[in-house]
Amino acid sequence: MSNSRLALIGARGYTGRTLLELLLQHPGIELALATSGSKAGRPIREQVPAWPDADQVFIELAPESVDEVDADIWVLALPNGHSAPWVAAIESARPDALVLDLGADWRFDEQWVYGLTEFNRDAIAGARRIANPGCYATAALFGLLPIRRSLASPPVVFGVSGYSGAGSTPSPRNDPDRLHDNLMPYALTGHVHESEISTHLARPVRFHPHVAPFFRGISATLSVTLTETVSASELRSVYAERLADEPLIEVCEAIPEIRQVANTPRLAIGGFSVDQRDPMRATFVVVLDNLLKGAASQALQNINLALGFDELAGI
Repeated sequence: MSNSRLALIGARGYTGRTLLELLLQHPGIELALATSGSKAGRPIREQVPAWPDADQVFIELAPESVDEVDADIWVLALPNGHSAPWVAAIESARPDALVLDLGADWRFDEQWVYGLTEFNRDAIAGARRIANPGCYATAALFGLLPIRRSLASPPVVFGVSGYSGAGSTPSPRNDPDRLHDNLMPYALTGHVHESEISTHLARPVRFHPHVAPFFRGISATLSVTLTETVSASELRSVYAERLADEPLIEVCEAIPEIRQVANTPRLAIGGFSVDQRDPMRATFVVVLDNLLKGAASQALQNINLALGFDELAGI
């Protein structure tokens, strides 16, 4: 059986680089090409030192040239709002190809499967259009979906991300000097991930993102009011039972920290606490690596499921 061939559109950023690193270990997928306008002609090894082909370079490609590319998997790692011309071109030239978008463009489109792997496996298996979740949304939805029907009011999500979450294009949110000894709140209302979480939870949420002076990882503190009183151990049991068979998910008693999951495809939920003054109010923490479980490794889980590979191949 020949390998599947993957075209990575927009490989310059951190997520594209991380996906290339994962493909090094995948037994059934090979890279057809990786595009980057700013790095066109430069060796992939400059971004991924372990890349096996010293002569393979980033290329520049336009949507109208899609029909010249031999690829049955297309991963779009583009800024929000830029994927539509690519999707139209792929659908015209390669209608049977698998398209996975790492951006936000299709996360609200019912024609696309939402790729929150552990909660949507049946729909992802065999899918050909997958909208990969955002990193904050992944953390929040893992924390909220198991108790969705017990939420009495909009949950509050206080999120802190490493500055890789702001991308590689220079901005105040990924400027180490600006972030030094600092915590930067931003987009305190109307963040696209607030809409994404609310849509896929089918409940309103309040989301407050911040960026901190570490490179990778997300910590999300979730505060919820429930419809019934609960103890911390009872709440932890709900998550332990729902996620018991998930090899990448850890439900822990202690408050999880980013260092537990950084540079891994795992996610941890823990620190379940119930307010003694109001036993319907609970708080807990979700942590993940924004470049892996929040992006590239979750994308590869979804690709594996869609194409019939072992879900953890390459991961």
